[in-house]
Amino acid sequence: MDASESSRLSDGIDAPLWMFWKRRRYVVVLMAFLGFLNMYTTRANLSVAIVAMTENRTVVQPDGSVIQIQEFDWSSTVQGYVLSSFFYGYLVAHLPAGILANKFGATNMIGTGIGVTSVLALLTPLAARAGVGYLIATRILQGMSQGVINPCMHTVWSRWAPPSERSRMVLLAFAGVFVGTILAMLLSGVIASAWRWEGVFYIFGVCSFVWFVAWFLFIRKSPEEDRFITPMEKKFILQSLGCVEGHQKIKHPWKGILTSKAVYAIIIANFCQNWGFYNMLTQLPSFLKDAFKFSVQTSGFVAAIPYFAMALTLSLAGYLADWFQNKGILTTTQVRRNFTCGSFLTQAIFMVTGVLLLDTVPTVACITIAIAMGAFAWSGYAVNQLDLSPKSAGLLAGMSNSLGTVGGIVSPIVTGYLTKNHTGEEWTTVFYILSGIYLFGVVVYWFCASGELQPWSIEMQERREKQGYENKASVQDYTRSFYSRIT
Repeated sequence: MDASESSRLSDGIDAPLWMFWKRRRYVVVLMAFLGFLNMYTTRANLSVAIVAMTENRTVVQPDGSVIQIQEFDWSSTVQGYVLSSFFYGYLVAHLPAGILANKFGATNMIGTGIGVTSVLALLTPLAARAGVGYLIATRILQGMSQGVINPCMHTVWSRWAPPSERSRMVLLAFAGVFVGTILAMLLSGVIASAWRWEGVFYIFGVCSFVWFVAWFLFIRKSPEEDRFITPMEKKFILQSLGCVEGHQKIKHPWKGILTSKAVYAIIIANFCQNWGFYNMLTQLPSFLKDAFKFSVQTSGFVAAIPYFAMALTLSLAGYLADWFQNKGILTTTQVRRNFTCGSFLTQAIFMVTGVLLLDTVPTVACITIAIAMGAFAWSGYAVNQLDLSPKSAGLLAGMSNSLGTVGGIVSPIVTGYLTKNHTGEEWTTVFYILSGIYLFGVVVYWFCASGELQPWSIEMQERREKQGYENKASVQDYTRSFYSRIT
């Protein structure tokens, strides 16, 4: 399908954009957005709650005396292990999820993942009181339940997202990551102050369970199975993706994947972004408390600012990525490369600038700009799997997220060891390391990334087979014609 026909179908047969509920692909986007939102409220809430769990509280005794108590006497090193434990489970779940998504249904695995997350969130206070080992085990299981979601969501996009709308659909859904982070940062401190830290896990756990029920009621794994989709929208999606109705068993091209430098570019970019993103996600409230002596509630509010900026930037980044491609200004490879490397370079510069200044307003402003610019990296490497091989996108996302999550595991632990004395100066080294990792990502992704359908991809193999059949049929027709003429 050419661009003009794609535009005619999408613009002429669908309801106006603001009536998104009549465009089933955007109902999928909305539910995916809310799914990511719930993922990250239950993931990021511990970053703020742990400050309340470990701070000294003033308690008035029955005899009138005043004492300071600490409910959980955990060192910064122990807190680093608690905060990173989520990523142990997150790491191991990605690759199996990418493989199993086609077998068990990507939408089923996504819904089940967040359903299990909600139950574990409700059990977190009980686990914390039982001991730090139980809390770590709970977080590992929660990481496993959430680890299936990203790879499976790429499988959903491979069936629902037309190439002309791919970046904006994926990025609009990903905005839920940052809105969820904002809500966790903003509300966790308020909830902890009003109803103690346990309320943080109860409230977000219940919200996630409500989403779990709604997902299974409203979302299907492909346009063919959605009974509410209009025939014309269904035709538009399937034709733009080059699909035919029905399903097939997918055999992934492992040799091509494991020897592709474009795949490794995505993995390295994922690692670099995860190192910075999760380091800030888990440690920013602690940094604000150590460097500027903020209270729990203030840390939560201020830590939410960068993620609010990133949520706004994400929509712009997705729109610009599609616009540059659809207008023919940049190729897909140039969009992915420029957006990712430009983002990494900007983040490195502003992170170093912020920690060198180490003054409340300028430092928070620099961190806000750095985190917000991460949105452009997401419109680069995070969508890149769908460019290389749409039918293997879930597997590629599983591989890149699985190995990239190592950054999310290691960074909180490294930060915990480097900030044992809780001084602002100790954080300088943390930010230098973070910036160096971003610069490493710039070099690797710039020289190795690609936005083109790969020669080893399933789609390219199918195209070659089809061309081969057509050529064979053409030769046979010519041969029959030739013999008919001479006889």
